[in-house]
Amino acid sequence: MAIQLVTTAAELRNAGARLLTHKQGRSQGLVPTMGALHEGHATLARTAVEQNDVVVATVFVNPLQFGDAVDLDRYPRTLDADLALLEEQGVDLVFAPSVEEVYPGGQPLVRVSAGSLGEKWEGTSRPGHFDGALTVVAKLLHYGTPAAGLPATGAFVTGGGGGLPSYRAYFGQKDAQQLALVRRMVADLNFPVDIVAVPTVRSADGLALSSRNRFLSAEQRDAALVLSRALRLVEERANANEPLDLESVQALIESQALVELDYFDVVDPRTLEPLAENCRNVPFRGEGLALIAAKVGPVRLIDNVPLSS
Repeated sequence: MAIQLVTTAAELRNAGARLLTHKQGRSQGLVPTMGALHEGHATLARTAVEQNDVVVATVFVNPLQFGDAVDLDRYPRTLDADLALLEEQGVDLVFAPSVEEVYPGGQPLVRVSAGSLGEKWEGTSRPGHFDGALTVVAKLLHYGTPAAGLPATGAFVTGGGGGLPSYRAYFGQKDAQQLALVRRMVADLNFPVDIVAVPTVRSADGLALSSRNRFLSAEQRDAALVLSRALRLVEERANANEPLDLESVQALIESQALVELDYFDVVDPRTLEPLAENCRNVPFRGEGLALIAAKVGPVRLIDNVPLSS
């Protein structure tokens, strides 16, 4: 069956219900994206297709996430190519709404607050970014709820019991802080959806895939590889239960003249608080998340790697 494209919430609801009925589906997956898709998004979509009877992907460039109008205008819009990539992975339905469909009447007066968890790391560099991201994710999670699981009252229910389809949403580990915030929002506000994290996809040389990579020159892209090299070094030390010695890793990053480091640290994967002594002069034990952000030429890149021992 060819992939279907819809642009309104009503069309999405009706098309999703038809697909679940046609496939006698017991599960539905949601893959939220902002378009400009690459192999990382393809991996999200494939994972969702493997785990669900019906898969919906969204393509929406969310203006609430952009502090700079120039960045918003610059963000690539490649819907035809995105549809082709998603169809290749087996996605059933794509929801590509207009800004007016998602925010009727203009920008919302009530938004989701990311709280203190959204004020650190990326939140420091991009104030308000996570409030905008969580607001649209909340809306997309509502839009993507399996329609066959909605009784006449319109109550928001799912979970696979009582004949209702199960519901999962897929997010990439590369955006680790966003993933942590989405998980907290779903838990704190009782969204009936399972959040599935999909590991970061990298090019053969180690660079994490990102829609921003297209803006790097060849020289800048080569310089950006120091970010993944630094994370690999931290990961190797963690796996060997060695002190992480973050100062030496930071020196490696700062030795690359084209890279301007924003932040680099190892944090608790749930609270995003620095692990402090566990990272430096004592053997690493337990779990952590190494975070890094840097500007390479005009492009700001983020990356991370989960740590365990």
